[in-house]
Amino acid sequence: MEDWAAELQQARPDAAWDLFVGRYRRLIFAAIRHYAQDYDDVMDVFARVCEALREDDLRRLRVYVRQSEHRARFSTWLVTVVRHLTVDWFRQRDGRRRLSAVAEGLPPLRRRIFEHVFLEHKSHVETFELLRAGEAPALTFRQFLAELRLTYKAVTDGRRGRLLRELGTAPPPETESDAATGAAAPETRAELERALDSLTAEDRAAVQLYVIDELPAEAVAKVVGLPNAKAVYNRVYRALAALRERLEQAGLRREDL
Repeated sequence: MEDWAAELQQARPDAAWDLFVGRYRRLIFAAIRHYAQDYDDVMDVFARVCEALREDDLRRLRVYVRQSEHRARFSTWLVTVVRHLTVDWFRQRDGRRRLSAVAEGLPPLRRRIFEHVFLEHKSHVETFELLRAGEAPALTFRQFLAELRLTYKAVTDGRRGRLLRELGTAPPPETESDAATGAAAPETRAELERALDSLTAEDRAAVQLYVIDELPAEAVAKVVGLPNAKAVYNRVYRALAALRERLEQAGLRREDL
């Protein structure tokens, strides 16, 4: 048990908080910088994250500690909590204004698609029908899907795009190959989950934090307990190689994932 958790179980929230922040400050900042670049934004979000975690004598942390079984490593759970708090902060502060500014450089049709999908939270089918009834009566559905994919590609690149993906509600459109293999998706996901479950807890945490959550290798090293960034690279690459071998044995190819 970590020292901050032991203090929390002894009903000493202030001491627990000091130890917790000392250990996880870097990870929290790394998770916030996944979405924010501006220094003031980062510091404001950090203050909000600390405020939320300290509420009700560290209620969120107490709930995690009291669980008899944990579905995720604590560092993974913490990154998820920080991510949700960060996105909520941006959404409450200036979600619509920030989204509107992104659309300024898009061609007219893609700008309208962006407004319908990201600002008005319309479905893709609703968006197509609105465009057909308005400024693009000759638009075919195939043409619409092509424009829709280009719109997603334009606005979901880079750090700002990570925030947009969170603020938007509709998933990216399927490509033709996606539609052809859609029926096998549940089985593919299940096999991928089994493959991930075959990794050690440390390997899975390293893959989750470095590959999926895109945290810097230096931050992952501190969380997982590895000596440096190079050790993270080696651990992750070996884990990915093991995953690839297991999936190939199950008859799954890279393009199936």
